[in-house]
Amino acid sequence: MDNRQAIGSWLSGPKAAAEEMGVDFGYPGQRLGLPQHGPGSVARFGRRIGAVAIDWIGCQLIAYGLITGGNVGAAGNWTLALFLALTVLTVGTVGFTPGKRALGLRVVSEDGGRLGIGRVVVRTLLLALFIPALIWDRDGRGLHDRLARAVQVRI
Repeated sequence: MDNRQAIGSWLSGPKAAAEEMGVDFGYPGQRLGLPQHGPGSVARFGRRIGAVAIDWIGCQLIAYGLITGGNVGAAGNWTLALFLALTVLTVGTVGFTPGKRALGLRVVSEDGGRLGIGRVVVRTLLLALFIPALIWDRDGRGLHDRLARAVQVRI
């Protein structure tokens, strides 16, 4: 291996280097028994971030317009409180938030069933920390989903 290959493997990351050596990681969700494409497959990062943005903006509009009466400084805390309540209530009952529903996503247990309220609360609190959502495994699940034994799938 010359220096260009060593630098190239460093820049592309350990997964690309392992794949060049013949390691097969499979597709996201394969270890969980999920299909590769279509309904029931693991939701991609773009859709998940879009769903969170829709929910956050909705909560922000409600906090700004209805709760604080236009007080920008107080709207931030109310937005977070509304977002947490929305997530716990909707994911805990129907399995998706309005943003997830709009983008065709659902949160389910690793075995395909519904999440219990305890796991939904743990998942939501970890999501509020934001850092766990930015760390994900090779199945594309954020740390908050992994610790709650959940997966976001397409519907």
